[in-house]
Formats: sequence, structure tokens, C-alpha cells
Amino acid sequence: MHSPLIKICGISTADTLAACLAARAEWCGFNFYAPSPRFVSSEQVSRLAAQAGPAIRKAGVFVDASDAVLAEAVAAGRLDAIQLHGHETPQRAAEVRAQFGLPVWKVLSVSEAADVARASAFYEAADFLLFDAKTPKGQMPGGMGLSFDWSLLAAYRGPLPWGLAGGLNPINVAEAARQTKAPLVDVSSGVESAPGVKDIDKIEAFCQAARAL
Repeated sequence: MHSPLIKICGISTADTLAACLAARAEWCGFNFYAPSPRFVSSEQVSRLAAQAGPAIRKAGVFVDASDAVLAEAVAAGRLDAIQLHGHETPQRAAEVRAQFGLPVWKVLSVSEAADVARASAFYEAADFLLFDAKTPKGQMPGGMGLSFDWSLLAAYRGPLPWGLAGGLNPINVAEAARQTKAPLVDVSSGVESAPGVKDIDKIEAFCQAARAL
């Protein structure tokens, strides 16, 4: 099988972005959800986008964001994709895509087969689906180090490209990619030394492991 594309999410500093570039990750993610320990301001992301240049694609992560928040972030981060990680409906996803002219990624929180089946509602509204672990009620949506039963994706045959997130780390990513045949793997807390603090060595190790297939 082909090695999956790699997305390192929650990048907020110049040195960790440099680590993503050095490890040849295809995507980095900037988190625009204010309560998150990985939140970046427009000023921060503008500097990071300039550093990234065309060498890596940039996704903005949003949770039920307004058009104004999206517009500011898209401009500051020179984003290549808008990742919707909240309770956005298919209608909202389609609106965002039409408004900003960028690919829309929709995160689907998974704990059972019915959650994977929900993907069909977004086939016409989104460009990419990201299957992530469902977090407990009241917890941060994503970035919690939780995984789900990867076998739930065995039957997924949807028309959209997709990725796997949730509890991935340098130790389990190769097995996760083997089991699911995910076209993309997405990591955040799995390459951190503390919440929101990325570890350069773990970023390198994750990328190496994901490609060792």
C-alpha cells in the first residue's frame, strides 16, 4: 500500500513548523478555536504562513465558527483548506465552501458504526472527511489523545477522500494506516510533550513511522 499523507495539527511555533517541513509532512493544521491550548491568533498564523510558504499545505481548524472568524483566518493563514470540527451541518459546510472557495474538510466523531454512516450526509457538501474519536461530553473536540475502533472504517466506501485522526502517535500510526488503509493520517496530541506543546523529535518519529509501510 502507499504511505498515507501526513498532517501535523495544532502547530503554533516557528520551530515546530520547521520540524514539519524537515520531516516532509504534507499538511499542517492551525487551530482557531479559542478554548484550545493549540489556539493561534491571526498575528501568529500570519508569521507561520509566511514561514511555511508553498512547501506545506495549511488547514485551518474551526469549531462552529462565524463567517467573520473564517474570513480573518483564511486571509491571515493563507489557508489551503477549512476544517470544520464542530456541529456544522451539511448545509453549513456547503455554505462555507461556496463563500470561501476553498476545500472543506468535515470532521466526523466516531464511536460506533452509525457515526461512520453519517458521512453520507456530507458527500455533496464537503471535499474531505476526517474520522476522529468521539470525545466525552463537555470535553474539547479533538486533541484529547483518544482513539476509536479502527475496524469501524473497514466498510467505508464513500466517494470522498478521507483521513484518520484520534489517538495516533509514533508507536501506533503504522498499524493504524495498515488496518484502515487511510489515505491521510492526522496527529496532534500524539506528538506533544504537554497539551499544546509540540515535540520536534516526536514529529520526526511520527512521519518516519507513517512512511515505514
